Amino acid sequence: MISTKRMILGAVAAAALSGCAMISQPYEQPAAPIPDALPVTDADGERVEPLYWQDVFISEELRELVRLSLAENRDLRIAAANVQLARAQFGITRAQRLPTVTANGGFTEGGTIGSNNGGAGNFDNAAASIGITAYELDLFGRVASLNEAALQSYLASAEGERAAKIAIAATVGEIWMQLAADKALLALAEDTVDVQSESLNLTQELFNAGIATELDVRRASASVETARAQAAEFSAQVEQDLNALRLAVGTDLPAGTLGAAKLDPTPLAEEIPIGQSSLVLLSRPDVQSAERQLMAANANIAAARAAFFPIISLTGQVGYSSDELGDLFDGTLGWSFGPSISLPIFDAGARQANLDVRRAQEQLAVANYEQAIQFAFRDTADALAVRRTIDQRVDALIRLVEDTEITRDLSEERFRVGVDDYLSVLDSQQLYYDARQQLIRANLVRSLNSIAVYRALGAWPRDEVEADGENLTPES
Repeated sequence: MISTKRMILGAVAAAALSGCAMISQPYEQPAAPIPDALPVTDADGERVEPLYWQDVFISEELRELVRLSLAENRDLRIAAANVQLARAQFGITRAQRLPTVTANGGFTEGGTIGSNNGGAGNFDNAAASIGITAYELDLFGRVASLNEAALQSYLASAEGERAAKIAIAATVGEIWMQLAADKALLALAEDTVDVQSESLNLTQELFNAGIATELDVRRASASVETARAQAAEFSAQVEQDLNALRLAVGTDLPAGTLGAAKLDPTPLAEEIPIGQSSLVLLSRPDVQSAERQLMAANANIAAARAAFFPIISLTGQVGYSSDELGDLFDGTLGWSFGPSISLPIFDAGARQANLDVRRAQEQLAVANYEQAIQFAFRDTADALAVRRTIDQRVDALIRLVEDTEITRDLSEERFRVGVDDYLSVLDSQQLYYDARQQLIRANLVRSLNSIAVYRALGAWPRDEVEADGENLTPES
C-alpha cells in the first residue's frame, strides 16, 4: 500500500515537472524597432537625469496651475479609478493562490410525533468544523500564470496613470503659453488700432489741406478697421484660452491667472538636457504600459497551456460533533480529507482555440509595444527637429522686425513731406505688423517645443508603483 502511494506521488511529481517545463514561457523583450541614437545635436551626449515637469516649468504661477490640475482634473481621476479597479481585480486573482479556510457550525433539534409508545421522541445534534474546500494544487502553474497576468495588467494601468499625469501637465503648459501668445497678439492689434487711427487723423488733415487724396483716406480707414477686427478676434481667442485652461485644470482658475500669463520673461526653462541613446524612450510610461500588457499576454499563454493538464484539488475538514450543544467540544473530533482530479479528455477543441486566442493576443501586444516605441521616437525626433532651428528662426524675425520698423518710419516721413502716397505707408505698416505677429508666434513655437520635449522624454516618479509591484509579485 505504501509503495503504491509512493508510485502515485512520484508520478504526480514527474508530471508536474514535465508540465512546468512545457508550460513555462520566459518573457523576452522584443528588440526596439528604432535607431540606436536620438537625432540630437550633441553626438557625444550621455544619459541624463529623468526630466520632470518641475524642471521645465519655472514660473511659480504656472507650477501652481499644474499642481491644481493634478488634484482636480477629471481625466486623472478616471485614470486613478482604473488603477484602483485593476488592483482590486489583481487582489481577486491573487487570492486564488491561497486556500480558502471556512468555519462552519450548526445545531439541530428535532423529534418524532406519534411514536409506538404514545410519546414523542426528541433528539439534538450540534457540529462545528474548520475546512478547506477545493483548493487547487497549482502543479502546472495555471493559477500562478493568471496571477502574473493580473499583476502586469495592474502595473500597466499604473503606468497609464503616470502617462496621463505627464500629458495633463504638458497640456496645462501648452494652454498657458497659447494664452500668453494670444494676449500679446491682442495687445499688438490694439496698439495697431491706435497707431492706424493716428495715421487716419493725419491723412484726413492732409486731405483737408489738399495734399492727400480721398483714396489715401479710405486706405487709412480700411487699415484701422482691419486692426479692430483682428483685435476682436484675439479678444475672443483669449477668452477661449481661459475656458480651455479652466477645463484642463478642472476647477476655477486662481485670481491673477490672466495677468500672469506672459511670453516674456519666459516661464519655461531655456535649456533642457537630452541624452543621445534612444533607449531612454523605453522608460516612457506609455511604452512601459504597452510592455506590461505584453507581459500579461505572455502569462496568459502559460495559463492557456496549463489548461491541457489535470487540475488537482484538495478538500479537507476537521471538527467536533455532539448530541448536545453544551457538550459540543467534549464530543467526537472528526476529520475528512479528499483530493480530487479533473482530467480534460474531449472539449471539441475549446482549449486549443483558447490557446490560439492567447497567442494572437500576444502578437497583437508585441505590435502595440513596437508601435508605441516608434511613436515615441517620432515624437522625440519631431520635437528635436524644431529645437535645432527655432533659435535661428526667432533671431531672423527679430532682425525682420527691426528692418520693417525703420521702413515704416521712413515711409511715414516721406508721406508727410509729400514724396510718397499713403499706399507705401500702408504697405510698410502692414509689413511691420506682420513681422511682429510672426515673432510672437515664433516665440510661442519655441515655448511649445520645450513642452513637446517634455511630452516626449518626460518622466514621473514611480517609487510607489515599483514598491507596490515588488510587494505584489506572485512569489510574495
